Amino acid sequence: MTERRPELDAIRTLVVVGLVFFHSALVFDESDDFYVKNPETTSVTTVLAGFAVLWAMPALFLIAGFGSWHSMARRGPGGFARERLQRLGVPLLFAILTFLPVPVWLRLKSEDPGYAESYLEFLPSFYAVHLDLPDFPFLLGGDQFETGHLWFVVLLLTWSLLLALAARAAGRATRVKEILGRAVERRGVVLLPALVTSAICAFVGMEEAFAGWSRWAYLLFFLSGVLLASDERFRLAMRRDGVLAAIAAVVVFAVTGPVLLTAGDEPFTAMTAHAITARALFGFAGWCAVVAILGLLDRRNARRPAGDRAAPGRVGRAYRYLAVAALPLYVLHQPIVVAVAYGVVRWDAPILVKYLAIVVPSFALMLAAYEFLVRRTRLTRYLFGMRPQA
Repeated sequence: MTERRPELDAIRTLVVVGLVFFHSALVFDESDDFYVKNPETTSVTTVLAGFAVLWAMPALFLIAGFGSWHSMARRGPGGFARERLQRLGVPLLFAILTFLPVPVWLRLKSEDPGYAESYLEFLPSFYAVHLDLPDFPFLLGGDQFETGHLWFVVLLLTWSLLLALAARAAGRATRVKEILGRAVERRGVVLLPALVTSAICAFVGMEEAFAGWSRWAYLLFFLSGVLLASDERFRLAMRRDGVLAAIAAVVVFAVTGPVLLTAGDEPFTAMTAHAITARALFGFAGWCAVVAILGLLDRRNARRPAGDRAAPGRVGRAYRYLAVAALPLYVLHQPIVVAVAYGVVRWDAPILVKYLAIVVPSFALMLAAYEFLVRRTRLTRYLFGMRPQA
């Protein structure tokens, strides 16, 4: 029986809830091209959001890889693929067919005061798509079509299905895992994948639409989560080297900020020496930050008595509620934030007042939508990737 990793559930819940704060802040960011923009912007949001961008989405992919290994161990590759298609593919398709076009429509209305198309009139242009094979796994493209914030779901579903296909090579993978397992027993080796994330960011580039990371870097984090779940030695290595990873993350990220901010107009893709160096530092710091967070939280978890860790009564009701709701809340949050922001940016008020006026109603509407429109019926739970209620 695998021990529950409560710190992983906590990180996932924290990131999903934090996205409301993050995307609300983008309304006021002077450099980000968000759907709705406030007339007055600031660079403060760029600095404050920088550290969250460094680790939040990579951690989600690593945690998803961890869960995928256990799911496939229970269901087998075929059962795992079917479960992923149901829990990720169904809500992705449902969102695309219903409310995902809303932020794009509001962007058009916000950018052009003379734009007069109703939402229903806009929909045909959103669904005018064509095959875009070079942008794998985002195989559909169009002038207005996008997967929006559900790029995470597209990538996670793709990596999961590829993992199921690769499961036939389990014998070879076992040998590779054994080699890596012996290697991480040496101090500091668990930080070496930072060189890979660094190289991906530096030479493949970073993608602003995907929270500043390359899709291929996310694949590495996902596979790292699979390894973490498959062998206790990787967990022990993260726990042992958590402090070392934290020091490396803080030091390298402190250098990354100024270098990245001065790397020119296209720091995510430019192939200048300055931009390549900035991206390399970012990729290195990102891996170290994820190892530090997981390792240090696991240390704290390990110090608790075993009975205390296992006792469900010690977990707050609000936390348990949000943990179960993580995927539906993720799917719902951005259209709600954009819709609220569309009205708020027209106010004559300070940035802080507007920010709070976006965050608070967005949370209320998101939780209300989940409580009354998602979790109460079998059909809506299925459409949002939730298991049937016990």
